[in-house]
Amino acid sequence: MAEQQAVDAADEKTNVVLDAVGPESITFNELVRLIAKRVGGRASLVHVPPKLAILLARAAGYLVRDVVLTRDEIYGLMAGHLASTDASPLPTKFSSWLEEEG
Repeated sequence: MAEQQAVDAADEKTNVVLDAVGPESITFNELVRLIAKRVGGRASLVHVPPKLAILLARAAGYLVRDVVLTRDEIYGLMAGHLASTDASPLPTKFSSWLEEEG
């Protein structure tokens, strides 16, 4: 269903905001742990000041030749702006989807 939302949004002529979330609310730490568990990895979460996180993300981005995490994303995560407060449009929990599809 979320895939169809993305496909439909591609045809829009104006900017749109879509909530493609399920009925479960998880923290960023929980998200990292869920994904690490599913892929058989070990994630070490270290909380650092935002400015240091930005520096580390830039260094990691340089190494992998990609943008890992931006300043706006870090501050958005900290402020809770990246979490939806609307009712879930999708019935599937992320953790369930990850177990089935991950």
